[in-house]
Amino acid sequence: MGFGAKFNERDLKLPMVLEKINQAISCDLTEDPNVLAFFYGGSVAKGNADLYSDLDLRIVVKNEHFEEYRRNKKERAKRWGEVLFYEDFPWAAHSVAHYIDFVKVDSFYYKKDDLKPSLYLKQETKIIYDPHKIVEKAVYESQTLSYQLTEEDFEIWRGKFFAHMHEVYRRVKREELYYALSSLDMLRWSIAAGWDMEADRNPNQMGVWSNYEGKRSDFDSPQLSLLESWHSDRNPAQIMAVITSIIPEFKRLHSCLCNKLTIEEDAAWVDEIIQKVI
Repeated sequence: MGFGAKFNERDLKLPMVLEKINQAISCDLTEDPNVLAFFYGGSVAKGNADLYSDLDLRIVVKNEHFEEYRRNKKERAKRWGEVLFYEDFPWAAHSVAHYIDFVKVDSFYYKKDDLKPSLYLKQETKIIYDPHKIVEKAVYESQTLSYQLTEEDFEIWRGKFFAHMHEVYRRVKREELYYALSSLDMLRWSIAAGWDMEADRNPNQMGVWSNYEGKRSDFDSPQLSLLESWHSDRNPAQIMAVITSIIPEFKRLHSCLCNKLTIEEDAAWVDEIIQKVI
């Protein structure tokens, strides 16, 4: 029996379960006079949902009721199905409900005034209920936006790469190998984010791997092969060897992004930082 075969029958039914929850959400929210709009983001909005997609739900409520809805976000999720457990920070404006049928809903609450034009709204919005055209207006105003690499983004990107590279060395020396592997993973992620920036795509939030691998990835086969080749177990020598194999692609990206921004590459300075650990 192959990986996951035990759950194949259940998994094939997940889209139907998700649609049932979607219907419950629609019935609930459209009947609530304090809900001004709701829409979906993520794979549902982009049209590339699969068996394991969740519902990335965005709910716009009247300003004066926002705190009440934020505070009761977990209770609200119970109206849409039988909740198994939550991922939740009590003070946050979002919550993730994991349902008994192995699907989940990420619900985010907004005040009307919070909804501003953004790349997210441009790229990932499926409007379900918007009688006052609040979301539609924000989405329309988002159409003129495009990702533009800034020097600040670039400085954060390369600074984090250098920091994680040095951290891997320190943690290997301390025999804190899971820590070392965590920083190594951030080096891989940094390269993936750099590929997005090189292609004028908005990169994922720091450390988020969503859609960087698999069938929904925007990366080409050579890039995906590079990511796959940078695998390491807990062997210290292998960990350091992977860093060495990542460096050429980092240098290429660093040079490319410097050219995009018309700033000095300073290859000697980059080498000085790298040569502290390899």
